[in-house]
Amino acid sequence: MNEKENMLLGQIYNAQDKQLLKERKRAKELCFKFNNTNPSNYKRRTNIIKRIVGSVGANCWIEQSFWCDYGYNIHIGDNFYSNHNLTILDVNKVIIGNNVLIGPNCSIYCATHPIEPNRRLRQEEYGRPITIGDNVWIGGNTVILPGVTIGKNSVIGSGSVVTKDIPDNVVAVGNPCKVIKNISDKKEE
Repeated sequence: MNEKENMLLGQIYNAQDKQLLKERKRAKELCFKFNNTNPSNYKRRTNIIKRIVGSVGANCWIEQSFWCDYGYNIHIGDNFYSNHNLTILDVNKVIIGNNVLIGPNCSIYCATHPIEPNRRLRQEEYGRPITIGDNVWIGGNTVILPGVTIGKNSVIGSGSVVTKDIPDNVVAVGNPCKVIKNISDKKEE
């Protein structure tokens, strides 16, 4: 297997592989174009995002700036909104459902490294997929770590570091992020 195949399978790979370097360069150049497009030029911004990400649903709006590693591993559903400064390290699949809201300064990290220093010195890394369910709201300054699934209808409080799966229909917050209450259809407090 080549390094890209290893990466996509979540196995150890070398990110300095020529093919991966070329693909990251392409994504960075497209992100640069997107980030430097006039904010009012909706059509151009939308077209660039469609060239960056693997798939995108209807009514997708990403505020500038936006950065990713490859783009093709990112799949976004309908009615998506991300505020300023979204970073996605998509060395593995990032699946974002419908009706998802992401606050400013959020980071989604599929990429990780071995804890043994000698392996890191050899440039070894790997990735784990991240899934964000339908109707999720992620508060500003949140970090989502490799391998996490956030269940549908859940809310992640601002400043959280999501290290483990979050179930459906909850409010979770903190570092590490923990469930603090269930969501019901009752009137909000």
